[in-house]
Amino acid sequence: MLIKQAERIKSSEITPKEVYMNRRALMGAGAAAAVGAMLSPMSASAATLSFAKSRAPAPAPITPKEYATGYNNFYEFGFGKEDPANNAQGLTTKPWSVVVDGLVDKPGTYGLEDIVPNALEERIYRLRCVEAWSMVIPWVGFQLSDLLNRVGPQSGAKFVAFETLVRPDEMPGQRGLFQSIDWPYREGLRLDEAMHPLTILANGMYGEELPNQNGAPLRLVVPWKYGFKSIKSIVRITLTDKQPPNTWNMLLPKEYGFYSNVNPKVDHPRWSQATEQVVGGGLFAKRQDTLMFNGYADEVAGLYAGMDLVKNY
Repeated sequence: MLIKQAERIKSSEITPKEVYMNRRALMGAGAAAAVGAMLSPMSASAATLSFAKSRAPAPAPITPKEYATGYNNFYEFGFGKEDPANNAQGLTTKPWSVVVDGLVDKPGTYGLEDIVPNALEERIYRLRCVEAWSMVIPWVGFQLSDLLNRVGPQSGAKFVAFETLVRPDEMPGQRGLFQSIDWPYREGLRLDEAMHPLTILANGMYGEELPNQNGAPLRLVVPWKYGFKSIKSIVRITLTDKQPPNTWNMLLPKEYGFYSNVNPKVDHPRWSQATEQVVGGGLFAKRQDTLMFNGYADEVAGLYAGMDLVKNY
């Protein structure tokens, strides 16, 4: 399902011109085969790519690729913002499998080729880090709901839990200083959040295969939540009737709640969430106001009707 674009934004307006023109040329020359070859494990003959409309809530340029791939958090590879790009290249991502278990009709260990559909979508989403910086990123992937519907959630399922790979020989952040963390990295969503059409599993970005430092080969993207909720390098998806633990909530429960919805009215205990710094916006770029639910309130506010969003932070 393609997400309809807001009338005030066109993809060609917010995408850097050279990227947009190259994309149109690729489409005219048979983009399905070209992208299918890049985004393994799909065969070039079978894969298609639907360029979904933008979900950026206000005109904003896409973050230059070098920032999105060179400045991010993935503590399995180190604490610094550049550590993931510097240390993730040795991660083995082929072959890759994901365990799907818990309250599902079709549990099992699925190869990535069985999980990723032939038809993919591009979703241009805002990304808001809990550290008060933001980007706009064109992800390539598919709705999480598509996978969940294929495995069949049982009636008792209320939450979806996720786990990241544990491989300390290839992930230096999982040894040494960070051995005190109870790996694997864990995250979770309510089932209705997981089934929402904005929630996707991404295996690409910027029209290319997802880089290791950004969560290859499969990561979650939930654009109305702080970035740490979008767990990377997923190896297990579990449907459960209980709220699952998530790593930052276990480490610092007074600072990181289960929901972690972007909310400019609820500050982090150590800094304000009212504004954000746009990464790649230039040396003199001003901070911009943070939007409720990261600008996706029209689509997702109904999920939290009647909830105390201060208590359920």
